[in-house]
Amino acid sequence: MNNSIFTFPKPENEPVLGYKPGSPERKEIRKALEDLYKKTTTICPVIGGKEVKTAEMGEIVMPTDNKHVLAKYYKVGEKEVQAAIAASMKAHEEWANTPWIERASVMLKIATLISGKYRWLINAATMLGQGKTTMQAEIDSACELVDFLRYNAYYASQIYSDQPCSDKGTLNYVTYRPLEGFVFAITPFNFTSIASNLCLSPVLMGNTCIWKPSTTAMLSNYLLMKIYKEAGLPDGVVNFLPGSGSLIGKVAFADPNLAGVHFTGSTGTFNSFWKSIGDNIANYRTYPKIVGETGGKDFIFVHKSADANQVATAIVRGAFEFQGQKCSAASRAYVPKSMWPKVEKAIGKMLDEIKVGDVRDFSAFVNAVIDEASFDNCMRYIEHAKKSKDAEIVFGGTGDKSKGWFIQPTVILAKDPKYKSMCEEIFGPIITVYVYEDAKYEETLRLCNETSPYALTGAIFATDRKALSKGADILKYAAGNIYYNDKPTGAVVGQQPFGGARASGTNDKAGSYLNLIRWTSPQAIKETFDAAYDYKYPFISDAE
Repeated sequence: MNNSIFTFPKPENEPVLGYKPGSPERKEIRKALEDLYKKTTTICPVIGGKEVKTAEMGEIVMPTDNKHVLAKYYKVGEKEVQAAIAASMKAHEEWANTPWIERASVMLKIATLISGKYRWLINAATMLGQGKTTMQAEIDSACELVDFLRYNAYYASQIYSDQPCSDKGTLNYVTYRPLEGFVFAITPFNFTSIASNLCLSPVLMGNTCIWKPSTTAMLSNYLLMKIYKEAGLPDGVVNFLPGSGSLIGKVAFADPNLAGVHFTGSTGTFNSFWKSIGDNIANYRTYPKIVGETGGKDFIFVHKSADANQVATAIVRGAFEFQGQKCSAASRAYVPKSMWPKVEKAIGKMLDEIKVGDVRDFSAFVNAVIDEASFDNCMRYIEHAKKSKDAEIVFGGTGDKSKGWFIQPTVILAKDPKYKSMCEEIFGPIITVYVYEDAKYEETLRLCNETSPYALTGAIFATDRKALSKGADILKYAAGNIYYNDKPTGAVVGQQPFGGARASGTNDKAGSYLNLIRWTSPQAIKETFDAAYDYKYPFISDAE
């Protein structure tokens, strides 16, 4: 029996490789891209550790080369979803009773495999399948994914060691049980690391799960399942279910053993999940824990004391890296009238240099949006701006989907602060700028706070400290993650726990102990060493 009391030390973040010309990592990623591009991967559901073939199949194409089929996959039906839930429940007792240090060891083995042996493969799959540049894939599917695993082990050790005090004659302690049932993980296309974390953060705490991956991230996600297996994750702890989200959700939400939902995606989808759970609430063995990170309309707010070049750089990087498809991507900006000409000129200079192209072209800064539906949605906003009296296209405004779903980085100038693209989530390489009168700083801050239902990320640019503080105070509920003089993207595990409130989610902060604690069901235990023999207390007496 291992009776060691062990606490993980605080880890360091995984170093980000630069992929400079002539570097070893550039050579390795080139080879991985070529190898993965040349073959068509067959993806199967994984239920109870076994790969399953079904009657219906689908295809996965590259966003930047939409005639090229990267993979074919088998779609699950209701029977397979029910089998996955059964496999999850079967694995639950043994995994829940596995010492937490052993569960953490599996997580750290996965981190080691991705940091080394599979780094190039998982990055290449993320690039080809999800349309990321080398750098965007590196910080996601290598570094952030590894950071989640290592930091979560550290946070788990903190949680388990947090114990109450005991009076003389008693012993008090808390056990952090996993949830009573299975966790349903529904994961997004835009971050391989998030897909992994939505499954493995509950798993680390002793839970088992069924996993609905995004179809457009399926290649990298399927490779993760293979890595989990190699690292020693027992069969049935994670069950991989490609297919229709509505079909899988229908079965999962109706099951009495549903104990939790871990989700990243649209606000509308999350709302529908919450309603389904409410409709089924009387059927569950326990109230399911619902954790979600949803939509955003992330802002950059600029004070007249800010540096124009820094603001322009934040707009270009914040809005156009990964084609604006980060949950935290800058989507609206408020710029003072006195500064806008300089900011506009600086943005224009950068956009003149920026290349839009295939992920295998390392000179491209912007790639393609994820699929045709996203392309069409983005173009609708652009066409609306072209026709509207309340807006104009300043930069970009064109798209081409003949080979890939490419949209030129687009800047819309809104004359109305409540113009359509200032309020609504777009999830593409489009940012809308509203130019305000310098004297109306506080008034416009309040406008920013009230314009959008979301509250995920935001940035405030100012060198005037009083202005910065005033902005932070007025916008304190407008963002779960706020950045001073930096773009509103790029949260790092262990440094900026990530999540928003309002229509942006439950703000349970991925990348911190706050998320992990949600996947536990604490039990307080009191042992008394000298129990009472009589019901009477000292005050019970007729004497005075």
